[in-house]
Amino acid sequence: MSENPLAAPAAWDQVAESYDDVVSEMMRPFAIHALDAAELTGRARIIDVATGPGVLALLAAPRVREVVAVDFSEEMVRRLRRAIMQGGLGNVLTGVGDGQELRYAANTFDAAFSMFGLMFFPDRAKGFTELHRVLRPGGTAVVSSWAPITESPLMTLLFEAFQAGIPGFPAPRPNPESLENPDVFEKELLSAGFEDVTVRAHAESFSYDSAEQMWDKLTRGSAPLQATRRRTDKAAWAAQEQTMIGYLREHYTPGTPLSTTAWIGAGRVPR
Repeated sequence: MSENPLAAPAAWDQVAESYDDVVSEMMRPFAIHALDAAELTGRARIIDVATGPGVLALLAAPRVREVVAVDFSEEMVRRLRRAIMQGGLGNVLTGVGDGQELRYAANTFDAAFSMFGLMFFPDRAKGFTELHRVLRPGGTAVVSSWAPITESPLMTLLFEAFQAGIPGFPAPRPNPESLENPDVFEKELLSAGFEDVTVRAHAESFSYDSAEQMWDKLTRGSAPLQATRRRTDKAAWAAQEQTMIGYLREHYTPGTPLSTTAWIGAGRVPR
């Protein structure tokens, strides 16, 4: 089992409400791009693995015949079910489960997605293999992963703020063995049996009215940062938080767009 706390449901259960409220806004344009890349038809049946609060699943619902959305976080799935009921969506089915062991038959779906989820799997090879297994011949998989932080002025600024406020906060280090390396990304798609594989960069820009809004939007739903907050004395955290927000006030001009970049990997199951 991976020692990465983000590979376990608890970290995501604890931030499900905030993640849905604030992080989904950042996820949405990447999900739209992924859906467009899959070139879906109205008769398609798709699966969204590690769906979180269902950003992609909800966007896909009007485009396709059926969406199956799966996540290992019960709280995330609960949020999605609430949105399904509120939207009166009859073609979105949900399940709590592990993307490394999907409970669906082979050759079931026309397209499969995993937006910023499979990148955290303890066994990515199983994740890619499962996407391949549940797709019909000719089916398409689209998976996203963040590019290195050096490709993201937005995340670079945020991590600089973390380091200003939290003594010893580790700087993000390049991980050439992860999906932030496009060569690894391509290799793992090919190893799972996909063909016509592409891994392309896609950037989106975001702007904020103030340092305080930026802080709220980027941290309230952050599983790693909220785990740090829970481990820290309340008074100490309050002081650290003010230092971090102060750093953003000093280094961010309200209204300025800052970009963040993801890799979008796609492949097709041979016919």
